[in-house]
Amino acid sequence: MKNFFTLIKREFGLFFADSTLRSVFLLAPIVYALLFGFVYQKGKVEHLPILVVDLDNTPLSNQLIDMLGENEKLQVVSVRKENVGTSNAMRQLNAVVAVVIPERFEASVLQKRYPELNTYINTTNLLTANMASQGVQTTLGTFSAGINMQGLKKKGMSSEQAAMQYEPFKVNYIRLYNETGNYFTYMWPGVLAVVLQQVLLLGLAVSFAREYENKTLETEFLGRTGSAFSAILIKVLPFWILSVFILAIYYAFHHIFRAPIPSPLLNYAVTTGLFIMATSFLGVFISALLPSALKATQVLMLLATPAFIIGGYSWPLEAMPIGVQWLSSILPLTPFLNAHKVMLFQHGSLADVFPSIIHMCVLVGVYGVLALITVWIKIYQMKKKTREAKQSKDSA
Repeated sequence: MKNFFTLIKREFGLFFADSTLRSVFLLAPIVYALLFGFVYQKGKVEHLPILVVDLDNTPLSNQLIDMLGENEKLQVVSVRKENVGTSNAMRQLNAVVAVVIPERFEASVLQKRYPELNTYINTTNLLTANMASQGVQTTLGTFSAGINMQGLKKKGMSSEQAAMQYEPFKVNYIRLYNETGNYFTYMWPGVLAVVLQQVLLLGLAVSFAREYENKTLETEFLGRTGSAFSAILIKVLPFWILSVFILAIYYAFHHIFRAPIPSPLLNYAVTTGLFIMATSFLGVFISALLPSALKATQVLMLLATPAFIIGGYSWPLEAMPIGVQWLSSILPLTPFLNAHKVMLFQHGSLADVFPSIIHMCVLVGVYGVLALITVWIKIYQMKKKTREAKQSKDSA
């Protein structure tokens, strides 16, 4: 036991002596949490620039332009009288949408000839394109409904009758879980989980590989641990303790940025604990398997880099090829984010995320066993080498 605590103390000493590892593990989560927090803090994109080409220039077309400008998602940055060089003007003004109001627009509306408006959408950025498109559609729909209702009222209908004539049934759209459609609420928790996984893998990538390179694996570490289980526990325990510090900072940032607060904390402790264990054992396995810290880091980053994209958080797994789904299933981030999303946004319980918990338990077991076998082989090879050296010395 004395050896165990001595080696734990040694691991903390190695960690804090490595300035790169120290800054990556302790400073990077804080910096990234603040950075992404400030980037997405507003949560909504407003006042997207749009261009209007008004070929009619009548009171009705001017009313439509005013309504477009009053939409909180849109901002009319320019009104042109000719549809010439519109695409160039969109590029120069960084406009997301160009709305072209045709000639004789007012006359056609009054004569019920149903004029057509062309809307050009800059889809370079799909997020802003979709938001601007929704804003334009909402405004045009409201404008069209108003025109139809005014026509019915001129025929002698009351406002209530005109509304029912235009809209024979009413549809209510009720948003659940992220009622305001806040992009910060949606994105930030997933990004924090990605950062935590990255720093854990970066830290543990050098855990055994550093011992190989410094030639201390046999002389200072494995010879004093006694077993493969103790060796792995000594390597991961400092990172588990330091992870609590990172999680505490994340929890404080949830309050600072007014993000959804994880509650009850015990449920999150279960899923987050399993996630940290699975990620740690994956890092130890690769680090023990590869003798170079650089190679271990490269392999782990190759696995971890696409984790968020293929994890089903922002794009459904069902829409991905089977091979990608299989790759996603071996990464601890995938089941963790599935569970985290249900508990954080939908206020689900542990029972609601039981399949994800089982998934993480399987990964903990698989990577734990693989790490155990790999380290055991290293200890066996070390003892065999020592035994052979002793026999060679005795025979000499």
